Amino acid sequence: MTQDSELDALVRMRIRGMRAALGWSLDDLAERCHLSPSTLSRLETGHRRIGLDQLTAIARALGTTLDRLVESADDADVVIRPHHDEVRGTTTWTLSREAGAHGLTVAKIRITRPVRRGTEELRVHPGRDWFTVLSGTVVLLLGERTIRVEAGQAAEFSTMVPHAFGCDGGPAEVIGIFDPDGRRTHLRPGE
Repeated sequence: MTQDSELDALVRMRIRGMRAALGWSLDDLAERCHLSPSTLSRLETGHRRIGLDQLTAIARALGTTLDRLVESADDADVVIRPHHDEVRGTTTWTLSREAGAHGLTVAKIRITRPVRRGTEELRVHPGRDWFTVLSGTVVLLLGERTIRVEAGQAAEFSTMVPHAFGCDGGPAEVIGIFDPDGRRTHLRPGE
């Protein structure tokens, strides 16, 4: 099967699947995209080639975009691989591929390096950070304060306050939400 025919089959499956998920019959979708039910049936089953004008009308009727209907099904779109940073003592999984509302990014971080006041460079950047501890204990150096955040607890703070964080008593795992400045600082470009 060629790459074009694989994509063609994927698009047809997506159309049929979205139609079924909406609870629509062939007649329902055909009416909404101004095609005959028999034409739509032949498009879905592969007995007729899908024209760009038809695909655009079908996408609009299904409430999606043309891009979403024809996007690749590559495993890279599914599997999130970790990024290890030995120096910082972190392993990061960036969970949101595209920035969400207000440019926010969600990441899971495993922290293996302790943090000690006086030995850490406290960083400052615009914005706010938020994280919840999944396991272990995180020590957050925030200005002059040292804050322990235990499993099941969360922290949210202005990143204009000098800060650094690390683990205490063994590795810790967190889910963090970062604004664009926090992403650049904590997740590093290209992650």
